[in-house]
Formats: sequence, C-alpha cells, structure tokens
Amino acid sequence: MAALRDMLLSIAQTPHRLRRRALVTWTPAQETNEVRNRSGARMKRRLEWYDLVGLGVGGMLGAGVFVTTGRVARDTAGPAVFVSYVIAGVSALLSSLCYAEFAVRVPAAGGAFSYLRVTFGEFVGFFGGANILMEYVLSNAAVARSFTDYLASTFGVKEPNAWRIVVDCIPEGYNALDVPAVVLILLLTACLCYSTKESSMLNMVITVFHLLFFVFIIVVGMWNGSAKNLVRPHGLAPYGVRGVLDGAAIVYFSYIGYDSASTMAEEIRDPARALPVGIAGSVLIVSALYCLMSIALCVMLPYTEISEAAPFSSAFRTKAGWRWASNVVGAGASLGIVASLLVAMLGQARYLCVIARARLVPSWLAKVHPSTGTPMNATIFLGFCTASISLFTELQIVFEMISIGTLLVFYLVANALIYHRYAKLGTSRPLHVLLFLFVLTLSSLGFSLSRKMDGWCRWGMPLFGAITVAITALFHCTARQDFAAPTTEWLVPVMPWPAAASVFLNVFLITTLNTRSYQRFGIWSLVITVFYVCYGVHSTYTAEENEIVNAMVHHANLDIS
Repeated sequence: MAALRDMLLSIAQTPHRLRRRALVTWTPAQETNEVRNRSGARMKRRLEWYDLVGLGVGGMLGAGVFVTTGRVARDTAGPAVFVSYVIAGVSALLSSLCYAEFAVRVPAAGGAFSYLRVTFGEFVGFFGGANILMEYVLSNAAVARSFTDYLASTFGVKEPNAWRIVVDCIPEGYNALDVPAVVLILLLTACLCYSTKESSMLNMVITVFHLLFFVFIIVVGMWNGSAKNLVRPHGLAPYGVRGVLDGAAIVYFSYIGYDSASTMAEEIRDPARALPVGIAGSVLIVSALYCLMSIALCVMLPYTEISEAAPFSSAFRTKAGWRWASNVVGAGASLGIVASLLVAMLGQARYLCVIARARLVPSWLAKVHPSTGTPMNATIFLGFCTASISLFTELQIVFEMISIGTLLVFYLVANALIYHRYAKLGTSRPLHVLLFLFVLTLSSLGFSLSRKMDGWCRWGMPLFGAITVAITALFHCTARQDFAAPTTEWLVPVMPWPAAASVFLNVFLITTLNTRSYQRFGIWSLVITVFYVCYGVHSTYTAEENEIVNAMVHHANLDIS
C-alpha cells in the first residue's frame, strides 16, 4: 500500500516536477566532474589526436558513398554530383565546427546530449540525445545488413538473400534472417567491451586498408576514364542547380558519423587540441575522397549509363579486363562497413552511458567497468538491440526510418552554440538571441519551401536568402559576446556566421526528407516525451531530493561532531 501511495503521489506531482526539471541546466564543470562521477570508474584517457581522426574517417567511410553516388549521378545531379558532395561537405564541416567547440568546452562522453543539456535544459537534451540514439541503432542495423550483401558480392554471389535464412511463417520484410550481420555486431560488441584503445587500433588498421581501396578506385577510374564523359550527353549539370542541391541532400548522409568522435572527449589525452583536429580534420579528408570518388565514377561512364544499385562494380565490369575489380569493390566496401559500424557502436554506447548518468534512464547503464574503462552495460544493451533489428528487418524498411533525427540534432547543436556563446557566456540578453534564432529558422524554412514551389521559386529563394544574410549580419553587429575564454580553448572563428550557416543548411536538408521520415519522427518524439514525463522527470526529481536530504544529514553530523 505504501508503494502504491507513493506512486499516486508522484503522479499527482507530475506538473510541479515537470516545471522544476524540464528547463534545469548544468554547468560544463558539473557535467564533466559531478555527473561523470556517477559512473563509478572513469573512462581511460588513452587516445591521441590521430586516433580521433581515424575514428572520424572510419565512421564516415561506410556504405553511403557506394549506395548514393550512382543514384544521384544518374537521376538527380548528373556529372555535377561532385558539386553536391562539396555542398554536403561544407554543411558537415560547419556542423563539425559547432561540435568541436562544444566538445572542448564540455569534454564529456555525452556528445550532443551534454551540449544541449547545459544550454537549453534537461528535456531538450534528452529529446536530442534519444533521437540520435535511435538513429544510431537503426542505421547500425541497416549497415550491418548491407555488410552481408557486400561480403557476398566479394565471393561473386549476386542473389540478395543467398546468405540469409528465409522463414515463410514470418511477415514479408522481416522474414530474411541475417545471421552474418548478427555475428558481426556481437563480435564488435565484445571488442568494444574489452578496450577502447584496442578498438581504435583495429579501426585504424581497417581504415588504412579502406583508404588504399579508395585510392585504387580513384586512380584506376580516372586512368581508364575520359574527361569528355563529364559533359556528355547533356552537359555537366543536366538537371540544373535544383538537381545539384537535391543531390546534396541525398549524399549528405554519407557524412553522418563524424559526431561519434565528439563522444570520445573523456578518453582523449589533450581534448583542447585533439578534438578540433580530429572532428573537423576527418570531415575534410572524407570530403576530398568523396569528391574524387564521384569524379572517377563519372569519367568512367556517361551518367546515363551508370548503374543505380552497384555503380562502381558495374562501371568496372564494363571495362574490358576489369571484371575482377567488382569483387575488389565488394571487399573494400565490406572493410569500410566494419570500420563504420565499429565507430558508430562505440559512439552510441557513450551517448546512452551519459544519459544514464543524468538519471533519465536506469543508472546501471551508466556504469563504467573498472578494469576495461568502457561503458560495458550500455555497450552490451545497445549491441543486443542492434543485433535484434538487423536479424529481422530488411534494409529498405530501416532506411525509410532514419535521417531526420540526426539532422534535427545537428540543427539544435548549431542553435545551442549561438545561444551558449552570446546569451550564457556573453552579455547579450537571452530574448535577443532567441529572437534571432527564431527568425533565422523561419527564413531558412521559407527559402527551403520556396524551392519546392514552382511559382515561388524564382522570387522566394532570393528573398528569403537575402533575409537570412541580413538578419545574421544585423545580429553580428548588435550582439555582444564579451567573455574571457581561456587561451587553451578552441573557438569557432567569425561567429555567428558558421553556426548560422549550419542552421540554414540543416533546415534545408530536413525539408528534403520523405513523408515516412516525418511519420517515424512524430511517433518516436511522442514516445520520448511520454517516457520523459512518466519516468525521467520523477527519476531526476527524486534523486535530487535524496541528494539534498543526504547533504543536510551530512552537515548535521559534522555540526554534532
């Protein structure tokens, strides 16, 4: 009866507790000391800047470029697909700069969750962290299933489900059991539980071989191709500027993964120097490789002859004497998938670990193993979830459910950097900064929607683009950021322009997503909100009350003694 009474009392106090907890923020010092101590043992600082570069490159060089490049080149941007990669790379670089400054200021393993929590409060942090965590699990399941396809193609197997077990009694779309994907996830989970440094070394070895594979494709493709294919049969950009922009939105998802590097902040020896180099440097390296890869593909074949399903394998097969190269492509893609999956699973475990430190999910997920220095409970739990989804769910079903959460978090982090720099650390009034962020989002949304409306495209895009530039310039001239930053801290230069451009580009990319992505986002957002109201609020509120009572008892005992 007492337990029932306590539960009913907690339910009755939900509005009061929600007001107390939803907007509560922590300082960076609290996040990196007091909150981190809840994990018991600390993660070991064993990584250097080159480990971070390797993790960033390995996390991004996955299956994305092999899946998206051919489709965008043939149907969306034409040979100008490399320009689409440049635009997407600029957007990724701007977002990575925002992550880098936050990672230096808040060197915690929570990544975007920690950055949003110290800026906008507990609920926004949990909302962003839970969204990106779901994106990690779904995308990792999709990547694991694609590993089976590429590994089969390495051995010349063309049947999609040849290495899967088809069970007739299970509904279609969930009946092709992918055992190789599950085995891969379990092996990587065991590796990540054992040691972060050894996992980083494994990633470095795989990434080096993968980079050599990329160089092979670039050199051989350009050697056997012709520059004339870039302008025939209908010119460099046969689908116009709109096609290039649409292509940028599609190929952008080949860059997702660099944020995993920011979750390693607690395990870096010199965070202030290593984090900006590792996060931004890996984006620059991958951008250059993607542009060269797309050019190599388009010089080998006219864009109208490029295959959508396996563009690089098909391109090599059309060249006399290079049919064997399609097997090499399969082997290289398999290596890239292993590295990408390793880094992503490493990042997702740290997200969950820090969310558990905040007591928004059960605290046993926050425990760090004292001997290995890894968040073992979070790693095993998420490994089991990822393996379960990859076993049953077809690749296309998973792909239709991902992307919007990641872009939303990138958008929120860019907003948070502006607010943190100008309102929390500077002397500008919060209302002034919030008004700028609101108008910036509206003008970015107006630009993006105008592109979709034929009647508005000609005047809407220039108008809203000019408004975006004007309000950013006005804010730059009127806002103040008078704060004393330690000389050891790295700061994004020429603020607020990089963060404002990141907000603009992320809004643009979000508006290109399909309806199913918005439906998934709506359902998952509802689940997140209900979970926070029913569990998160009460968990954090009760823990805070207990800490206050324990502190009072401690002080009373000291006074008596």
